[in-house]
Amino acid sequence: MSWDTIRLDVDAESDVATLTVDRPEQLNALTVDTLEAIEEALSEAEAAGARALVLAGAGDDAFVAGADISYMVELSTPEAQAYAELGHRVADAIESFPAPTVAAIDGYAFGGGCELALACDLRVAAEGAVLGQTEIDLGIIPGWGGTQRLSRLVGDETAKRLVFLGERIDATEAAEIGFVGEVVADDAFDDRIEELAGELAAKPAYATRAAKEALNAVHDGTQRGGLALERRAWSGLFGTHDQREGMTAFLEKREPDFE
Repeated sequence: MSWDTIRLDVDAESDVATLTVDRPEQLNALTVDTLEAIEEALSEAEAAGARALVLAGAGDDAFVAGADISYMVELSTPEAQAYAELGHRVADAIESFPAPTVAAIDGYAFGGGCELALACDLRVAAEGAVLGQTEIDLGIIPGWGGTQRLSRLVGDETAKRLVFLGERIDATEAAEIGFVGEVVADDAFDDRIEELAGELAAKPAYATRAAKEALNAVHDGTQRGGLALERRAWSGLFGTHDQREGMTAFLEKREPDFE
């Protein structure tokens, strides 16, 4: 499929998919069409067998600067509800994508852009990145999962400060509070994203998928239920090619050849 506001590239050699929001003149702000295209592209990347997915923004200025304010300004409550549901669907699709996802945060990541980054498994920021849940200054709050995912990531008080004050923080501070997992020099950023995505894609796919499902379940329901899911996911990997190959390779002191 082809889209006007995003690009999807799947590397046949590494099985890494890169989904790029491609509206650099608008700082990659998210329109309805763009969100719907992202949703379609995620399905296409899954169908293509992507073993890792990178979410990025085109140009030098922004990852995703947020949602389309010109669209939101006159929304009625029912229209806003529909827009929130679309944003949640996209964020949920990123969170549940059956392979590790990496937010490549280069430039501005505000509002809805932060929320899509929060839905990714890993977040890597360039030194010059600036992040923030800035919705409060528009008279609204994060509406695509930010209030929930941000609190789980950085803790309640830090999340409340960021949301209540609409603070914009640099990459270093974002790393210090646990918002991002890694900060990379601007001139080394693309290479690091490629390296990390390649490392993730090279891991055994079934085990990685099971690990992601179990880790995501930490936030759903009780610890007892999460532990039960982990037991099922762990034992279900035994008998797969990757489990046999990984353990045999370890015993034989060689590199494994995963499916």
